[in-house]
Amino acid sequence: MSETSAVKEHLARRFNTQRVVFWHDPDSEYTGDLDTLGLDGVETMRVENNEYAVKNRILRVAPKSKFLVYRAGSVPTGVANWLLDLELASGVFTADRTSLVQQDLGLTADGIDEVVRVHEKFFRAAKRVQSLKVLLEPDDDADKLRAKMLAVLLGQREHSLLELTRTLLIENAAGGDAKYRALVDYGLDEFHWKGAAAIYGYTSPSPSVHDFALWVFRQAIDGFKSDRPGGLRNIQLDFASLRNDRRSTDALTALARRAASDLDYAGRIEDATFRDLAGNDLFEEVERKIISDLARAVAERTVTARDVSDVIRSRQSSIWIDGYRKLYAAIGSASELLSELTTLKFTVSSFDEGLDRYRREWFRVDQLYRQFVFAARTAEHSGPLETLRAEVEKFYANKFLYELGNAWQQQVDATDRWRSSVLRPQTAFYTEHVAPIIRDGRKKAVVIISDALRYEVAEELGTRIRQEDRFDATLDAVLGVLPSYTQLGMAALLPHKTIGHSKGGDPVLVDGQRSDGTANRNKVLGAVDGKAIQAEDVLALSRDELRELYAQYQVLYVYHDRIDATGDKARTERQVFEAADDALRELVDLVKRLTNANATNILVTADHGFLFQDTALADSFYLSRLPQGDDVTVTNRRYVLGRGLKDDSAFRTFAPKQVGLDSDLQVQIPKSIHRLRLPGAGSRFVHGGAALQEIVVPVLTINKKRKSDTRLVNVEVLPESDKITTGQLVVKLFQSEPVSEKVQPRLVRAGLYVGETLISNEPELTFGQESTDKRDRYQSAHMLLSQDANEFNNRAVEFRLEERIPNTNQWRVYAKAMYTLKRSFASDFDF
Repeated sequence: MSETSAVKEHLARRFNTQRVVFWHDPDSEYTGDLDTLGLDGVETMRVENNEYAVKNRILRVAPKSKFLVYRAGSVPTGVANWLLDLELASGVFTADRTSLVQQDLGLTADGIDEVVRVHEKFFRAAKRVQSLKVLLEPDDDADKLRAKMLAVLLGQREHSLLELTRTLLIENAAGGDAKYRALVDYGLDEFHWKGAAAIYGYTSPSPSVHDFALWVFRQAIDGFKSDRPGGLRNIQLDFASLRNDRRSTDALTALARRAASDLDYAGRIEDATFRDLAGNDLFEEVERKIISDLARAVAERTVTARDVSDVIRSRQSSIWIDGYRKLYAAIGSASELLSELTTLKFTVSSFDEGLDRYRREWFRVDQLYRQFVFAARTAEHSGPLETLRAEVEKFYANKFLYELGNAWQQQVDATDRWRSSVLRPQTAFYTEHVAPIIRDGRKKAVVIISDALRYEVAEELGTRIRQEDRFDATLDAVLGVLPSYTQLGMAALLPHKTIGHSKGGDPVLVDGQRSDGTANRNKVLGAVDGKAIQAEDVLALSRDELRELYAQYQVLYVYHDRIDATGDKARTERQVFEAADDALRELVDLVKRLTNANATNILVTADHGFLFQDTALADSFYLSRLPQGDDVTVTNRRYVLGRGLKDDSAFRTFAPKQVGLDSDLQVQIPKSIHRLRLPGAGSRFVHGGAALQEIVVPVLTINKKRKSDTRLVNVEVLPESDKITTGQLVVKLFQSEPVSEKVQPRLVRAGLYVGETLISNEPELTFGQESTDKRDRYQSAHMLLSQDANEFNNRAVEFRLEERIPNTNQWRVYAKAMYTLKRSFASDFDF
């Protein structure tokens, strides 16, 4: 837009609201352009010693017409200016660039003209000015104008120092400086740093974003202590916002890594203990130091499992936690496992007691071991766990597997028949678990058989299922068949009257029919209006297709194979716990898909369990000799089938009738947890024997309810006073109940508000304590008042707990408490 056009536009806007406009042009710049303006309906009059004529025409001759009164050159002052009364009434227009811009902005505060004059380069671009005008308010002063000019240059709408700083730090963390150079180019960098000095307390002879970032982290290390009047409260509050706001979290973590290196923070905390650092998450080095020391303390048994749990829970709100969750999970599992094994006594007085104690207590050790190994194997940096890993492996293999195996073997040796009064036989699964559901023909049943789904894995599956809304799951167990291997276990789960090996061992026959493979299982299930299908085929069906399939049959047998398919191969057996984690996710998904297809009665079971240890086995875990007999039909790592098998003290031999099999093949099991050493076979993952981990087979019964049954845990605000008298406030909060499968953790953020104005920090707190002891369920919100809070003394202040609205980035009030701000002059020195 040309300068003349700009003048015309400004004049036209004036005439929209007034009849007469006086224009002073002291340098006579527009004398030649005056007649070309072409203002519709406006008469132009030049002041050339004709003030009386001008006034007469405006007031008497044409009192309703519009006039542009133009005066070139100097203007008489005071009463010498005969048009002064009219000028005072109508105002005076000037067309110098500063005045035009100021008028265009609509700002009248003192100093606006100086801002426009000094930063003339900023106002040359119409697009930039237009972006600025969107942000302006009529009462903006010179400082707000500059702050909003900074916002425009940084490409944002927010002009607070916090938001300007956030943008500059994000750019700096990414290695760029284009936005900051724009501030320098337009002469606004000095204003920015003056603001940082006044509001944050940052001063430097050569200020820069890089230097500012390092300064902030220095202050954070020192706890933002300062002798400066007003302290460093504003930067402390804004630093918390910068770190916790999703927009800048990644940038602040990058800057923290840089600052930690520049300041050698790792060296500073070398002698600190994990207890000293428990409340510190400033740098990633803190996380690493805590993990290293905690892992060492657990390995050396110098810290209790309770203390370990408390430390791990306190770290869950750390900004670095995402990179270290698995390491903490591994340490937590190891701590529990070693604590359990230190006190466990494996005395088994009967066959039934061994089965019962495993399903109620001892399975937990296997579960903790799996969780430890999985977390350690999948953690990004498992170096800190090496010593701990060695301790866990030693205790698990020697104290648990070996001692429990030997104690249990005494009961296996003493039993005459493979049966129990505590656990029903796996061969009765269909009769006792499936048939009652479908007996009257009105209900249907779905059976999911997950190959090698060990009891402890199924227990975790039950927990995950119960955490889902409207789902319930009950875990039971059956006594698995011997040998505990796939062909026999799968056959035992089918409807049948008799079960036994064929002449060569496999296939296994049920009622004389083959039971291997989907086609043969379909033949068996056909007698009860059933269908066999692979899990991957179910997952590939649409909801309507699955509903149609479900509607066609009374019983659906779904075969899932993730754990066994991985563990039974020597090349992949060490990944069996990763496979178990995959299986858990897949089974939850499978259950949800089936319930969406109208299934309401779902059973999840397995063919057998397994033994596994992550480290290579010592020679003592292998038998030194192979089985002998007239006809050794099948030799596996954990079982032997044959005829005329010779008694051997290293084996427990069963006649087929003793283990409920209708065949002529004897069963021989290596005692305790021993394996046969076979060429080409893996040794860490095995099954087929009589160990409790192999033969306590889970049966998980799942139902879906009509009504929602999950909720977030309740949190109460417990004010200890109704007044705020210092710059800090500690608010006690109480989790009124333990977290459980149906009562889930609640994340809240706290803040102090006057109306809708936030006057404090906004700490986030997670309430997820499982303890039944009330003392464990208290937390405190530490609130720091901003300097803005001084403006609201003697006013009502609202403490708010807010929770995030599901599936959004917005928050809503969850709980609140009222305070009165009563700060005296002495409180200015309390920070």
